[in-house]
Amino acid sequence: MSKAKALVIRTAGTNCDVETAHAFRLAGAFADVMHINSLIKNKSAMKKFNILAIPGGFSYGDDIASGKILANEMKHSLKNELSEFVSRGKLVIGICNGFQVLVKMGLLPLFTKDELFAPKVTLTLNDAGHYIDRWIYLKKDPVKNLCVWTKQLPEIIYLPIAHAEGKFVPQSSEVLKKLRANGQIVFRYSDEAGNEGAYPVNPNGSVDNIAGICDSTGRILGMMPHPERHIFFTQHPRWQRCVKKGKETGIGLQIFRNAVQFVNKA
Repeated sequence: MSKAKALVIRTAGTNCDVETAHAFRLAGAFADVMHINSLIKNKSAMKKFNILAIPGGFSYGDDIASGKILANEMKHSLKNELSEFVSRGKLVIGICNGFQVLVKMGLLPLFTKDELFAPKVTLTLNDAGHYIDRWIYLKKDPVKNLCVWTKQLPEIIYLPIAHAEGKFVPQSSEVLKKLRANGQIVFRYSDEAGNEGAYPVNPNGSVDNIAGICDSTGRILGMMPHPERHIFFTQHPRWQRCVKKGKETGIGLQIFRNAVQFVNKA
């Protein structure tokens, strides 16, 4: 029996919680969806889980800035519980709005444990000035294979994005240098051949074409694209034109499988 137990957080405006929980279940984990208010009332519930997921959507209507209110709520109401969760080596993933929450809460990039809850990067308005909803290519950073969530993924993957504030911006050039040197840049926007470029290859103007990062341990992942929206091969926009013998799952499912396998081997 799998040891992996995933807690998926939802709140007003979250709209990807069911899909994210379903992806974890398909990957072999037990998954429970819990409203943030219920978790705050029963903080000890976090101890039962070894994976925490903050899914996509528009938490609290993206008032102030995308993910900002939920980030503040979690930071101030669950600070001790989150600190313990991270210090015990458990896994965390933030997808789209969840990525915005992680960076604005300061759970990423987390170069050292002493920098917990110290924001050093942000996700802000797309250069295009509007919401973007389409499929894009991503390439894994070739420097290091640090992130436990991305093992066994091919170099180039194809996933959908859906955001208005997905432009990745580091606090300084020093922060960007650390991300590069540590191998904490997990995904970059690219074309099908792995070439980086300006819009539309980079859909939002992210600095260094960054689409996803992890913490220094590789256990906390934040990414703007939606892996939970490509867990079945038939979700691919060109699935009927592509010959994929014996292919029944989408590439996004491997990200969730990696988390489950990591927990089960621990």
